Order: sequence, then C-alpha cells, then structure tokens
Amino acid sequence: MEIISVDGWYLLLRWSHLLAGVTWIGLLYYFNFVQGEWFKETDASAKTAAVQKLVPRALWWFRWSAMFTFLAGTLILISKGMKGWEIYATSWGILILTGATLGTLMFLNVWMIIWPAQQVVIASTNQVAEGGEALPDAASSAAKAALASRTNTLFSIPMLLFMGAASHFPVGVTEETSLSGLFWVLAIIIGALEINGVIGKPGPMASVKGVIISGFVLTVVLFGVIGFLV
Repeated sequence: MEIISVDGWYLLLRWSHLLAGVTWIGLLYYFNFVQGEWFKETDASAKTAAVQKLVPRALWWFRWSAMFTFLAGTLILISKGMKGWEIYATSWGILILTGATLGTLMFLNVWMIIWPAQQVVIASTNQVAEGGEALPDAASSAAKAALASRTNTLFSIPMLLFMGAASHFPVGVTEETSLSGLFWVLAIIIGALEINGVIGKPGPMASVKGVIISGFVLTVVLFGVIGFLV
C-alpha cells in the first residue's frame, strides 16, 4: 500500500487521531485523577506554584491535542462518507457516530468551558501572587471547569468503547431498525448529561471513584439502548 493514496491518507488520519487522542485523554485523566486530588492535599504555596508554572503547560497540550483529535476525527468521518454515506446507517456507523458525538461534546467542553474558565483561575492566582486581590469570579470559574472536566471524564469511558466496538463488536442492524428513534433516545440521554455538565452539579462525579463508576454505568446504558433498539 502506498502512503500517497486514498488508503495512505486514511491511515495517516487514523494515526494522527490516535496520537492526539492518547495525549488528550491521558491529560484528562491526569487532571482528574492526579492533579485535582493533589491540589486538595497540598499547601497553598505549592498549589500557587503549580497553577503558575505547571498548569498552563499542561493545558496547552490538553487543548491542542483535543483540537487535533477532533479535526482528524472529522476528516476520517468525511473520508469514510465520501465512499458512500450509507455506511452511517450500518452497525459501524451507529457505533462510531455515538462515540464521535461524545467526543465532539468533550472537545466543545474543553474550548468553550474548561479553557476559558482556567484562564480566569490562572489570572487570579497570578494576581494574588503579586499582592493583589483574587478575581471575583475565580472560585465559580474553577467550579465550572471542574464540572466540565468531570463530565468529559464521564463521557470518555463509553466514547472509547464505541470507538473500538465500531470495528470489532458489530450490532445487528436490520431494515426494521428505527434509526430516528435510536437517535432521539441517545440524544436525550447524552444531551441531559451535557446540560448538567454546563449548569448542573457534579453529584456522584465529585469523587474519582464516583466518576469512574458513573462512566461504566453510562457505557452499559448507552450500549444497552443501542442493543435493544437495533
């Protein structure tokens, strides 16, 4: 197989998608499972130093790996569709689009909620370190970023399963399958969770154990819905 070909282009897209995705999700888990828990236990001076020096570097890799994951994934879906858009009415299409929907919401959460909120937190920390007052919306911004990050962690667990299952664990799609009905049920479940991630409360996702368990429960629910409705 030649790299300078349609198949070669698709291979490069998948490689880029996986490479960026590993970086993105790895940092997501670092923030949620490691850094966040360490921040709860460390002293104020160490936390300030981390927010000033470590967090901006990690967030740079975090947001741009999310961007490249999304762009490469979008190009993969377009490349597949150009060979025949009916593929998205197949088992592969249903599973990959479910995963892609979760991934797209995660990408939007990074760029529209987490990164803007973290900019406020970093600016406030720098201002306090220079002898000034904390920004009035620093605490609410930190809470907003934390909730969106927990929601992304929740979504990441089923998202990764659907991405793998698309090619390795097909579901039985028939002519009787109501794709519109399946779409609306999945949209309601995922949409409700995303709305909670924007304006709601963390609930059981507040703890590391809770968000992991919630992610597995969501995986079972979404996969169960697909299995039942197809």
